[in-house]
Amino acid sequence: MSTEHSIRLFVAGADHLIGRAVVRLARAAGGYSVESDESGAPEATDAAAVFARLKQFRPDYILVAAGECGGIGRNRREPATLMMNNLHVALAYLDAARQLPIRKILYLGSSCVYPRDAAQPMTPSVLGAGPLEPTSEPYAQAKRSGMILTQACRSQYGTPAICAIPSGPFGPWDSFDEENAHVIGALIRRMVRARQEKSSQVEIWGTGVARRDFIYVDDVADACLYLLNSYNDALPVNIGSGTHYSIGELAEAIRQVTGYGGRLVFDSTKPDGAPIKALDTTELIGMGWQPRWELHEALRTTCDWYLAHMIKPPLSL
Repeated sequence: MSTEHSIRLFVAGADHLIGRAVVRLARAAGGYSVESDESGAPEATDAAAVFARLKQFRPDYILVAAGECGGIGRNRREPATLMMNNLHVALAYLDAARQLPIRKILYLGSSCVYPRDAAQPMTPSVLGAGPLEPTSEPYAQAKRSGMILTQACRSQYGTPAICAIPSGPFGPWDSFDEENAHVIGALIRRMVRARQEKSSQVEIWGTGVARRDFIYVDDVADACLYLLNSYNDALPVNIGSGTHYSIGELAEAIRQVTGYGGRLVFDSTKPDGAPIKALDTTELIGMGWQPRWELHEALRTTCDWYLAHMIKPPLSL
């Protein structure tokens, strides 16, 4: 399809996990003219520069997947950095969107916006009904504020703004930094290195009993495009796999895909985070969307990408 008749899509956060996948899937699908903040673009926190960029591009759709994030370690070390960065991102893009003639803006929240002790699986109706998980509260408050601002812009300005809450995304271009990554990226790196160095054991934070809903990034990206084209309501929508695994089960699955043969040692002196985070995806499934990736296949694809792109020279296990 020619770009003259394509949907003009701007992706904020195209240098991050979800944004990269959305750009790739949109370009592969056809029908989209895609612009992003991945090269030579203004900082996502620079409101004036963001507005100027969007005004020049004249997008139909905007996806806000920008903002810094990290695992429990980074949330404990840099709570102010994460909170301020994500507040600035939400303000910059939503303020620009309410001033421009767009068709839709989708702001991505995070599953940590749900109360720590919410009934499982979690539905948007319980948002704000209890205290957040303390280890990620500043980041979570920023993401929750972005979601509330989305709804406020709809109410006051009529901005066609929607928001979605993905579960635990992972895949190519994820962070594999042991200090800052989420659990899948950190464990893949740790077990690959342990296999290379013939280490007898790998240490894992927490007891291993906490449970999470992990979803491959291509499924998240596909759901984002689906919602931009099919949804226009103030209520947030959950994006999840519909299945949850314990950190112990996840670690064993990563051991299998990396071929690591040593012991997995769980350090119960380190925090587990929320005991369980599973998202109720009834609404999105009811719209006709379905996740396509099974966990083990997605972990294998992610591990293969890590070996090819993050190990020099590339390694094959």
